[in-house]
Amino acid sequence: MNTTTAKGDWNIMKGKLKQKWAQLTDDDLKDYEGKTDELIGNIQKRTGESREAVEKAMKECDDCNC
Repeated sequence: MNTTTAKGDWNIMKGKLKQKWAQLTDDDLKDYEGKTDELIGNIQKRTGESREAVEKAMKECDDCNC
């Protein structure tokens, strides 16, 4: 996978996470590429969701084969 493809995949996931939780902003999701635990913690803090719910949503975004 090249850098452009990876960045595109990350942008798709960010968009889908923001669709699921409208209160997330670009600032909430920036600079988390490759830092899954930190990203999950930040989403939990902003949304009040459980870690399992956040992980499930991220997996669904990743599995969509967009």
